Amino acid sequence: MKEDYIVGSGNVFNDLDFENPEEELAKARLASIINDIIEERGLSQEQAGKILGVNQPKISALKNGRLKGFSMERLFSFLEKLDQHIEITITDKSKVKAKRSIEVAYIH
Repeated sequence: MKEDYIVGSGNVFNDLDFENPEEELAKARLASIINDIIEERGLSQEQAGKILGVNQPKISALKNGRLKGFSMERLFSFLEKLDQHIEITITDKSKVKAKRSIEVAYIH
């Protein structure tokens, strides 16, 4: 029996042949965390924009996953403006079992 699907790699950006799939996945995760915080605080897009220093259309783009123009550094700055602590850990790949080279974790 022929399968009607292809098993993904675990990274949709890799499966779609994006140029930097690990970075795109990390940016998507950071954007998701930012959106979760905005939602948890009950902020409107306009209120969130004032806190983050951007206009409402940028918040809408962030909410809808349109991340072109959002660097990782910019997303980090948004998290800082939302009073989040950012910790970056560098580990030799040979010492971890993770398949991805960039991992984003949110502890709240």
